[in-house]
Amino acid sequence: MATEKKVYVFFNCDEEKTQKSMNIFYNHTVYNTTKKARKELLTKVEDEIKAGRVNVTEGQMDAVSKEILDGEPTKASQYLQYGTIESFDVV
Repeated sequence: MATEKKVYVFFNCDEEKTQKSMNIFYNHTVYNTTKKARKELLTKVEDEIKAGRVNVTEGQMDAVSKEILDGEPTKASQYLQYGTIESFDVV
């Protein structure tokens, strides 16, 4: 029996984070759960913030980093405006 694993995808999206606004053809990089991949995911989020495409709740960048690097990356989405991290199960 195969073990389910999670992967994460960062999406640019609208303010309400609707599924319709998440474009898999634009945001198609998949990040697994390794430390290296989590660092790459954090770098992607930071790059989007620096570029002005995503906003982070004031004072919450540390929380975003902690969730992505050590916790559940999807929880970092609560601090992001115009961006979200979704998880997908892979068999």
